[in-house]
Amino acid sequence: MRFDVLTLFPELFAPFLAAGVTRRAYASGQVDVRLWNPRDQAEGNYRRVDDRPFGGGPGMVMLAEPLARCVQAVRAERGASAPVVLFSPTGRRLDHGQVERWAAGEGAILLCGRYEGIDQRFVDSHVDEQLSLGDFVLSGGEIAAMALLDAVARLQPGVLNEAGSHEADSFNPAIDGLLDCPHYTRPEEWQGRRVPAELLSGHHAQIERWRRERRLEATARLRPDLLATARAAGRLDARDEAFLAGLRHERPAGL
Repeated sequence: MRFDVLTLFPELFAPFLAAGVTRRAYASGQVDVRLWNPRDQAEGNYRRVDDRPFGGGPGMVMLAEPLARCVQAVRAERGASAPVVLFSPTGRRLDHGQVERWAAGEGAILLCGRYEGIDQRFVDSHVDEQLSLGDFVLSGGEIAAMALLDAVARLQPGVLNEAGSHEADSFNPAIDGLLDCPHYTRPEEWQGRRVPAELLSGHHAQIERWRRERRLEATARLRPDLLATARAAGRLDARDEAFLAGLRHERPAGL
């Protein structure tokens, strides 16, 4: 798959693409990332890509023409069509289901906005989808683009050290959509805190049940909305429900 990233700061992506386990996806070409600077498509000595907003107000607005030319240049090189994705606070919140969709697709043109915003005429005529990381504002779309690329890259075959590592991730509806369980490693005791005995038992069924209950407990305490979704989808069995009922009896205020 190929992602063409339109950004005024392509230098931000260099260390990101070369570090961590996901670099395998970029180095192998499984996730082909190409960077485009809209300033290269701007006119004049200053290569201006922004101007003051009509109607007044703070900040600057990105010009439509350099962005349109940049998209045209990308499409000419790609050959095949690709959706234009804008990272914006008004976009749909990115979640695991969407990441899986992108991970199984052919890629996209990712637009990283800056300043106060982008000329709406460009958005109306060129943007196919808008995505958001959450209810907060960033200085630009670069961090959001990196988040999507990282999430997509780690789902590619052979990228993680173990093929099934991502399957037990939090939010994965293919499993149950619950939060992940706590994890421990050596030493068995650290600063007076011991690893739970269940994890040292060598009893695989007991270990898996412990992990399941910790996932249920964490989700009920921190993200009851995810628990409700899992219940509605039939992902909880009678044993799960009995465990959750016990939690409610022990800590009614927490559930």
